[in-house]
Amino acid sequence: MSEYNDDSQPQASKGRGSWLFKVVTWLVTVFCFYLVLSRTQATAAREGLTLADYLLRFFADADWLLWLMLMIPYSLFFFSVDSHASWRAIRWFNAPNLRLTQVLPIRASAYILSLVNEQVGKGAMSLYLAKRHDVPGWQALSTMVMLGLMEIYQLLFFSGIGVLLYYELVQEASSQIRLDLILPAVFAGAVCYLPLHILFFRGVFGAFPKIRDAQIFRAFREARPIHYLLLLLFKAPNLLGAVLVYTFALQLFNVDVGFGQMLAFLPVIFLAAALPLPFHAGALLLWTVLFPEYPEVGVFSLVMHTFFVLFNAAIGVVFLPKANAELFDADSRA
Repeated sequence: MSEYNDDSQPQASKGRGSWLFKVVTWLVTVFCFYLVLSRTQATAAREGLTLADYLLRFFADADWLLWLMLMIPYSLFFFSVDSHASWRAIRWFNAPNLRLTQVLPIRASAYILSLVNEQVGKGAMSLYLAKRHDVPGWQALSTMVMLGLMEIYQLLFFSGIGVLLYYELVQEASSQIRLDLILPAVFAGAVCYLPLHILFFRGVFGAFPKIRDAQIFRAFREARPIHYLLLLLFKAPNLLGAVLVYTFALQLFNVDVGFGQMLAFLPVIFLAAALPLPFHAGALLLWTVLFPEYPEVGVFSLVMHTFFVLFNAAIGVVFLPKANAELFDADSRA
């Protein structure tokens, strides 16, 4: 009986912790939606409109054809850049003979799985490397972890440039959250951390085998500073493209924003989108905080994100037969 209790207690504790985390994230999400909708409703009331009429007017006035002509090429561009960066990292740390044409269908099909969970999408890449190139799962996942780290640093890097060039815009948007103090502090911390991170995994501070030698960190051990820089450069076109696309898209929805605002704020919004909240509620709220005169941009962000993930999933559907062949057809090894 005692053995049963010893085994079951950790499992029960883990189950309760998981349940509590889900409840908290959904409560936070509901609260974020409440704030966004209440602010939008207040703006609508000042114009003598209901919330529904206000949002209908906002979307009815948009140029949807030009918006599609903007979003479709950007989604294809994003897929190309994202696949290329993933291919480079995998060649460096896992499979030196991997071809870009082999990565494209797997990366595209991962977008389908990312509709459920982004981590599941990364798992598809790891599965492919294990089946086709005999890469141990943890080693493949370590490359995905490094790509994730550089995605964060890409956002921090370009947001830092935007804040430096357009600091007065950050000050204007800091009435509710002191972004003019928070963002520079975050940038300073990130700048200090990265060289320490590189030196640690290069063994400068000692062995620390339990951490440094873990398979999940294999890519960090093998990476040189040039790899970090190159991954940042390989991924940069996607973020710069996003800044341009969001700037033009907002103008198509009659929201007056400039490139400087987007360069400073969009990477921060994307970081908020990475929070483990359903429907990217953190980013939804941050949009309305950064653009208080246009609270409807929170709903706009949902439209942008929904189209983006669905169109990427459609790209995955196109590549799915080839991806299945790469994963399950032994004759496709050639």
